[in-house]
Amino acid sequence: MNALSEQILSELRGLLSEMSDGGSVGPSVYDTARALRFHGKVTGRQDAYAWLIAQQHADGGWGSADFPLFRHAPTWAALLALQRADPLPGAADAVQAATRFLRVQPDPYAHAVPEDAPIGAELILPQFCGEAASLLGGVAFPRHPALLPLRQARLDKLGAVAMLPSGHPLLHSWEAWGTSPTTACPDDEGSIGISPAATAAWLAYALTRGSTPEVGRADAYLQMASRATRSGIEGVFPNVWPINVFEPCWSLYTLYLAGLFAHPALAEPVRVIVAQLAVRLSVRGLGPALHFAADADDTAVALCVLHLAGRDAAVDTLRHFEIGELFVTFPGERNPSVSTNIHALHALRLLGKPAARTSAYVEANRNPHGLWDNEKWHVSWLYPTAHAVAALAQGEPQWRDERALAALLQAQRGDGGWGAGRASTFEETAYALFALRVMDESEETTGRRRIAQVVARALEWMLARHAAHALPKTPLWIGKELYCPTRVVRVAELAGLWLALRWSGAS
Repeated sequence: MNALSEQILSELRGLLSEMSDGGSVGPSVYDTARALRFHGKVTGRQDAYAWLIAQQHADGGWGSADFPLFRHAPTWAALLALQRADPLPGAADAVQAATRFLRVQPDPYAHAVPEDAPIGAELILPQFCGEAASLLGGVAFPRHPALLPLRQARLDKLGAVAMLPSGHPLLHSWEAWGTSPTTACPDDEGSIGISPAATAAWLAYALTRGSTPEVGRADAYLQMASRATRSGIEGVFPNVWPINVFEPCWSLYTLYLAGLFAHPALAEPVRVIVAQLAVRLSVRGLGPALHFAADADDTAVALCVLHLAGRDAAVDTLRHFEIGELFVTFPGERNPSVSTNIHALHALRLLGKPAARTSAYVEANRNPHGLWDNEKWHVSWLYPTAHAVAALAQGEPQWRDERALAALLQAQRGDGGWGAGRASTFEETAYALFALRVMDESEETTGRRRIAQVVARALEWMLARHAAHALPKTPLWIGKELYCPTRVVRVAELAGLWLALRWSGAS
């Protein structure tokens, strides 16, 4: 077990040292399909089309059946991309199966918009309905009527500006509303809104006007983004890239949750990342990438990390996002994020600032079991729950929550893991352990013994599934579809396993 602990620390050290390449993100059906459609030619993209077809499930849809809300965008996108790929093996059958899938799916936007709807759903899904109507005639697809007024409101707002500034949040969905390349300009990385789909759309329109330096930058960006998926297939893209702030911020925050932030074996890569964050954090805060709009979530986590590293962190950078009793992730967002407010609460408490209103908001957003769910950036309740427990316990030595602890222990599956879907996942099991680590500190002997038994079962489950340098593949993070920020998730998996080993006394 000592050897395994050393191997985990070595892999973590390697992951942290790699975080200067823009980030690692698993492949996206949605972005790959949109890019193929905008590319216009099947020739030269056969491998990407084959990859797309291979991701289709037996029921004809794309995306996890465990989370049906997130299947519409990738399935619409894949169906429309494959419409023009008839000669390729399997394409026609895939289109037929996708058509059947969409015809029988309940419309989650028939009467209202769910709180955890995918990013840009109000722009993306109605546009798909329009495209499908012209391509596929009178097929009775879901029409998403609750999204239509939201889309119109967005379009009215966009119609009032000639060009959005680089990094504006609405550029992330430019492919769903942009038609003229003059309404956007690639950022310094070459992206339109750190979105491969938006960049591919912009590039297609821009090429009709001839080659320019901006066109070359966008093309180079798409090549780099494709490599970030590690799929080895040209034309397969991630859902978002780069994530050169989000990836290191969340990774170091995760190390803290596991008790690894100050581990001597990780000191050097942690120091390097902290120094970079300190330089990058401006009075406006930080966004998920250097050239994207600042938001409360990334800013709050960056403040936590900097404070934990002993750096001065100015809370005023977070106050820009405070409206009433809560913090908005981005100004003008459709609905607030529970986890953004959890992270804001954690930052405020670490910095010794008043946080009564934020704390009350976090407490009020539990489900009847005392846990946190319905989160807009992650599909699993275990993610916000682990972070909320850490935030609420910060600065409260006697903090205890019997209701949340009982629900968390009860949610452990028979196999020893945790998961919001039909199966346990390594990532979610790690989040459960992070929460239990905090709760264990305020338990009496009997409670701690009970927790230790639960952790022992989790360790057994994790050991049976651990493989060195394995790439996570289960997408649980909410973008335009569910996606997997590979290194962020792998750091969580390894930190969870290390914590369980240490708990058992085997490290």
